[in-house]
Amino acid sequence: MTGKKEYGRILGKFKSIQSSIFMAISVLVLCAVVIVTAVSMRYTRSSIFENSVVYTKTIIQQMTQNIDSYIDYMDNIALMVSESDDVQNFLFSDNDSSEFRKRLSSQYSTILNSRNDIRNLGVLCVGGKYLVNEGTQTLNPYLDIEGQEWYQKAMSSEGASSLTSSHVQHVIQGERPWVITLSRRIPNNLDNGKDRDGIFFIDLNYSAISGLCDNNSIGEKGYIFIVDENGNIVYHPQQQQLYNELQTENIDIVMNADSDTVITDNSDNGKLYTISRSEKTGWTVVGCMNVGELMKNSRQAQSIYILMAAALVVIALLISNLIARNITLPIQRLRDSMAKVQEGDFETADVEVVSENEIGSLTTSFNVMTHRIQELMEQNIYEQKEKRKSELKALQSQINPHFLYNTLDSIIWMAEGKKNEEVVLMTASLARLLRQSISNEDELVSVGQEVEYARSYLTIQKMRYKDKLEFQIDVAPEISKVMIIKLVLQPIIENAIYHGLKYKESRGLLIVHGYAENDRAVLEIIDNGVGMDQQTLDHIFERHKVNYHSNGVGVYNVQKRLQLYYGSDFGITYRSRVGEGTMATITIPMNQEGAHETT
Repeated sequence: MTGKKEYGRILGKFKSIQSSIFMAISVLVLCAVVIVTAVSMRYTRSSIFENSVVYTKTIIQQMTQNIDSYIDYMDNIALMVSESDDVQNFLFSDNDSSEFRKRLSSQYSTILNSRNDIRNLGVLCVGGKYLVNEGTQTLNPYLDIEGQEWYQKAMSSEGASSLTSSHVQHVIQGERPWVITLSRRIPNNLDNGKDRDGIFFIDLNYSAISGLCDNNSIGEKGYIFIVDENGNIVYHPQQQQLYNELQTENIDIVMNADSDTVITDNSDNGKLYTISRSEKTGWTVVGCMNVGELMKNSRQAQSIYILMAAALVVIALLISNLIARNITLPIQRLRDSMAKVQEGDFETADVEVVSENEIGSLTTSFNVMTHRIQELMEQNIYEQKEKRKSELKALQSQINPHFLYNTLDSIIWMAEGKKNEEVVLMTASLARLLRQSISNEDELVSVGQEVEYARSYLTIQKMRYKDKLEFQIDVAPEISKVMIIKLVLQPIIENAIYHGLKYKESRGLLIVHGYAENDRAVLEIIDNGVGMDQQTLDHIFERHKVNYHSNGVGVYNVQKRLQLYYGSDFGITYRSRVGEGTMATITIPMNQEGAHETT
């Protein structure tokens, strides 16, 4: 009975979507992890690493033996040649040495022709005789022989050959090969009272050592290099880059190593140095491998484990999919519907309720929520549109009374002066202007129409101020058909006259200039009036600074209307200098698809 209850509890948990998916997938994935862990324990990182190290050690030790054998062979050549009687007689005898020189030249020629790895060989006695190669080359007259490393090593060694690291050989005039020099001191064995010794040297082509090293592979990224007992590079595959300091090598770590392997870093970017020191040459042969490459086999094994785990997970997912398909399908439909709502598509966002479990309840709540959100959004759009219409109409109504008042004031002034013809002309102009501005109920007009409004207004003002005002209008034809909210130019021009030109003692000039610039239409209102200081410019668009008695409201309202319609990137900008004048620049977009709808 107890077992049945426990079984019933487990089955009861599957009535919940979360528990049914969790239980099915968890059990299967757990089995997969256990199997993968059991297989992974058969392989260890340390065993693979040790096998790689042993393999590298074998190659490096074999490389050391090959170099020792090669140097032994060259040492035998040096010993054979340097201890011959011909060398003793050639270097130290006071008799005619031409016969000895001829035999030595023939011997050297034979050696050079049979060995491509020997660049130079010769004998010499400082301050005395010398013979290099076949005898046709001459010594470098500017070379201090006694200062050369290979000379000093040979003289300091007692009967043994000495080796140098790779260097540029200057001994032959006009030649500077990159070589490794084996040298040997030749003692004077003739009883002729001369206290001086000679030197025999062989210059080994650098390619001979590099060929030995390059023929041994220690991986795709591994390489072998050789250093002498002082830590100087004898051979390195990137030797030129080392000398130019474009690359560095951990020579100190190699020279101070207590074992035959050194690891700089256990990560994949670390380096493993395998070291083999030669008693024969004193050189240290070093194999350098990337730790990541050494562990390539380990990663391959890990890849196998991952593939096995992936296969088990796929099987687990396939089995769980059969169990959870009917459970997860409503969730997928709900997810797709949420994506539509996110994109603003409320019309097709309803999800069909196909179950009575938690997903069914959630789907019903989601449908109710989307309907409510759609209603609220539509209501908000309507309210914002109506609010914007009210604001635009209110702003326009603030501008018209000020303009009408100032114009009628000018007519009264001329009527008082008995200027009947001018009164008739100004009244006709005013009527035409009011007909253009008031009778048109559209919010937008073309730039050409707005310029004509401004022309009518300037005609009236010129009649009023007579000789104190001149104006010029120059608007490019390509912007004439661009649409602009109406009554923009007139308030700016009015402010230019009342606040800039009115107080100018001489005749004032006002210019309206329009042109296209990139994707913008630009209208400039330029006057040569009294100008403004920086403080006035800084606060010109602040509403609380507006002087309503002087119609200063125009600038603020026009700026607000422009930015309300086109956005904050457009509107009016001012530049002014006291005593020189002011320029107001109005910018609107040429392409107005992105602007607000007209009212």
